[in-house]
Amino acid sequence: MDIASTIQTALGSKCLKLSHVSSSWGMQVVKAELATSPPVLVKYGRSQLPGHLETESYMLKKLATDTALPVPQVLHIQADLLIMQWIETAPGGISTAHQHHAGEILAAAHNIKQDYFGLERDTVIGAIHQPNPKTTNWIEFFGQHRLLYMAGQAAVPARLYERLENFTANLDNFISEPPHPSLLHGDLWGGNVLTGQNGKIAAFIDPAIYYGHPEIELAFTTMFATFSTPFFDAYAANAPFEQDFFELRRDIYNIYPNLVHAALFGSSYLIPVEQTLSRAGF
Repeated sequence: MDIASTIQTALGSKCLKLSHVSSSWGMQVVKAELATSPPVLVKYGRSQLPGHLETESYMLKKLATDTALPVPQVLHIQADLLIMQWIETAPGGISTAHQHHAGEILAAAHNIKQDYFGLERDTVIGAIHQPNPKTTNWIEFFGQHRLLYMAGQAAVPARLYERLENFTANLDNFISEPPHPSLLHGDLWGGNVLTGQNGKIAAFIDPAIYYGHPEIELAFTTMFATFSTPFFDAYAANAPFEQDFFELRRDIYNIYPNLVHAALFGSSYLIPVEQTLSRAGF
């Protein structure tokens, strides 16, 4: 693919410079500086997962349409090519002010109600297919379509899969149904949070959306210490949640992203899964 010519054809502006940003899942990510338009971010190449970029485009557009979360604007999508708005970021990482802002806007997004869990279509997390069948019961959805599905994708050892099956059969002893299904970003860790000026979040990127329990999103933000007390204080002021979430449920919900990481990066991520199952008595 002549990426400069492809960008010019798509956007109608000559590509002056391409700068490598990253590589992921078999794709290249570049910043393109244009003659008559602001710079753009371009993902191109054949992903490990067919339809990956089209799905990413769909998810960003849905978040932009249905929530007030800041996300990059999708400018062009075709097979093996996604062009998005370039987001300028501020140096210094995630500050206390950024955490407050994130808590406020994420709480607002979670307050948007749906009458089913899942989504109108399947999505992706990383380079893994993420099933989203419409389901009326959160415990069933989380057990079957998150824990056991992803355990299969991670090819966990037979004994660990058996433990997960037994745990899933008893999930109602550990988690409960939320007041309503909430639209989740689905992959909320520091690498997917772009910080802007004046303590504002510039954008959330690389979503893995579906309607689920907000607690699974809150748990994910702690897995790599993305957010801490300032975030949770701001979130709770706008969408109160039970504080005993931090005792065990947070770790139960983080079984899912640990299984995702095990599938993508290796079996070391199964250690916290086994530890949480042991704490729960399985």
